[in-house]
Amino acid sequence: MTRVSNSPEIKYFNRMTGKNEVEKVYGDLFIKFLYCSEAGKKLGGIFTNKIFSKTYGAFQDLPSSHRKVKPFIEKFNIPIQDYEPGSRPSLDSSDSYRSFNEFFIRKFKLGKRSFVPEASKMAAFAEARYVGFDSVEEKSVYPVKGQYLKAKDLIGNDQIAKIFEGGPLLIARLCPVDYHRYHYPDNGKVVEHYPISGAFDSVNPLALKEKNQIFIKNERHVSILQTENFGRLAYIEVGAICVGKIVQTHRWNKPFLRGEEKGYFLFGGSTVILMGEKGLWKPSNDIIQNTKNGIETYLHLGQEVATKV
Repeated sequence: MTRVSNSPEIKYFNRMTGKNEVEKVYGDLFIKFLYCSEAGKKLGGIFTNKIFSKTYGAFQDLPSSHRKVKPFIEKFNIPIQDYEPGSRPSLDSSDSYRSFNEFFIRKFKLGKRSFVPEASKMAAFAEARYVGFDSVEEKSVYPVKGQYLKAKDLIGNDQIAKIFEGGPLLIARLCPVDYHRYHYPDNGKVVEHYPISGAFDSVNPLALKEKNQIFIKNERHVSILQTENFGRLAYIEVGAICVGKIVQTHRWNKPFLRGEEKGYFLFGGSTVILMGEKGLWKPSNDIIQNTKNGIETYLHLGQEVATKV
């Protein structure tokens, strides 16, 4: 069972540094108010509905939101030199984004991230903090920072969910400071896709601990993928508070390649969930062990996230 710390700090294991680190949380006071205070819990519906998130997201498209970018980069130590500059003419790349949303969906420069080429290794589909499990039975529940999950609830279709009963599970949490484009973990094709309407709660671990049905109540988009090396995958993008939109950039009827972009989230932290068929693959050992210890594992896009069984 995953142990959930009572500490207000959010700790994660950084695979690149080999150390446990403390997350810098954007909007931490607002999250604590919304999910940990009595007033916030009573007012929660005002902030976790579609209208609020879409409206707030729209403000991030205004030219005036450009002024937020440079202070954000400095406060959260964003390595802006790793990213393509924005469309605003400037010698300073941190001043080159016309809006906060343009900065938010920034792309990596060519060569900054590579995808593991071995067929037996699954590539990380997002630059994010991961938890993972060998198997998730439909009738079982697993705590993920206070969240309890079932395949049929995540996928929203009982018949499709049967494909993934007892299969592996990966959850990639993207913070507002992260790269917010998500990619395909292997070669393949999309065999089905559909949206599921819902709320826009935060996916911050503090929120997940206080409100344990966020992943199955939030708005999400489900894609069923047939992959070359890992069988069928349920690829689920989960919206969150202030996420203006989940955008799909890849054409559904076009085959995809490992590492190819699938889409992106406009402003706000969010989550991508991946489910697989039983016995075909399992999350990487460090992810499984850290999950058992109640801590997430931070990976770069394209690193090994799972292996074939």
